Amino acid sequence: MRDYDNASLYSMIFGNRSLKRQSAAARRIMATTSFRIVTLFTSLFILGGTVMTVTSGLYSQSTLRQQILQAVENEGYETFADAGTADVRHLLPVVQGLIEHEPGFHYLLQGPGQGVVTGNMLHLKPIAGERWLTWSHRLPKEENQNIVYGIGYLLDDGGYYFVGMDASSLTHLQHALWTTLLWGVAGFGLMGMAGGLFLSNLILKWIETINRTARSIMQGDMSRRIPLRGTNDELDHLSESLNAMLDQNEFLIASLKQVSNDIAHDMRRPLARMRQNLERASLARLPAENMQEQVELAIVELDAALEIFSSLLKLAQLEAGAWNKEMELLDPAQLLESVLEPYRSVIEDHGQHLLAPPMPACPVIIGHPVLLRQAFSNLIENAIRHTPSQTTITVAIKVMGNNIHIEITDNGPGIPDEAMLRVFDRFVRLDTSRTHDGNGLGLSMVKAIIQLHAGTITLCDHKPGLRCMISLPIKTH
Repeated sequence: MRDYDNASLYSMIFGNRSLKRQSAAARRIMATTSFRIVTLFTSLFILGGTVMTVTSGLYSQSTLRQQILQAVENEGYETFADAGTADVRHLLPVVQGLIEHEPGFHYLLQGPGQGVVTGNMLHLKPIAGERWLTWSHRLPKEENQNIVYGIGYLLDDGGYYFVGMDASSLTHLQHALWTTLLWGVAGFGLMGMAGGLFLSNLILKWIETINRTARSIMQGDMSRRIPLRGTNDELDHLSESLNAMLDQNEFLIASLKQVSNDIAHDMRRPLARMRQNLERASLARLPAENMQEQVELAIVELDAALEIFSSLLKLAQLEAGAWNKEMELLDPAQLLESVLEPYRSVIEDHGQHLLAPPMPACPVIIGHPVLLRQAFSNLIENAIRHTPSQTTITVAIKVMGNNIHIEITDNGPGIPDEAMLRVFDRFVRLDTSRTHDGNGLGLSMVKAIIQLHAGTITLCDHKPGLRCMISLPIKTH
């Protein structure tokens, strides 16, 4: 007895643990995306199949019922048309003939006393209008269980006439509908599960591909991208968007690394000179006036370093699109004219010539006035700074299609073809001797500003000189 109780207790404990493990496993399965997709797909498939089957069955029943009704009505009309008068005496020979020649119909003619005069049915209670009889009222009853649909007529002499037909086909159709529905639910359920499993496998396989790509990127392989399936569907479009985002992230990370390298390279010079000045002043024990001179030189170098920091910060903000919310409608011709006005005297002082045809009327653009002024000013200053006297600087604007084109050209020495793209990089200065002021960020800033406005900027040889072409989109709506 004790051994039996111990075995029962052992079975109870470990059996409960097994049930708990099975329950936990079932919950984990139900929590998976695959289970949800299969369940939803199967449910929708069953629902859609059920609605379609029921709708089709109800329509078939309605059609059959209308056919039976029409046949009974036609039979009644023909009976009265042949009799001529709606009484028992005139209907009697007509009904007897119909009983002999129309075995598919049910006829009953009762006299004023409700006795059966003729017919192939038993006595009925005289009720006018449509009637559904649960059995055919033929003898013997056990062999005539089919339902009958008919129409009863009250005659002029107090008699009663009923004509009907077998409606068992309607009952059979109803039974067939329920049978089809039950089998359909099972069939649609199996097809729904198969379709759900296929769809689940398709989606989860794509998600796992994204997971593998993400894990590779987190492990340091920034070049990994989500492979496209070549179907050009929504999943491929989403993959393309994610790949574009990864490209942008890789570009920003590379830019950040480049900025760090550039800062380490280009900031070292002003900071080293500032340290030398301060160290020289500290060790030489210079008089107060010389000490003041060294401090001023250190401040100049510090200002140069701060200007580089400020330019880099603004450049990073431009590339991140931080100025998009401050855009407004602008007249590009009017804006360019306002930029040119203060430079006319500067160009004359350098012995150069400015050629600026009258600005034509231009459609408006969406832009940031301060940033665009800075971009145009940087380009004009570059042309002034890097060309000798007697150089002609030309500034023109025109409308071409859906874009505004701005050209700033000169007939100076120009720049080498291999440097046309390189000059837009940070801290690039073609003047290796550093005889001109600047930190090498001007054209980088210009390019970032133009790209912020969804425009393009290109450089080409003007033969002689340099041509800078800017294209900005017109506001179309």
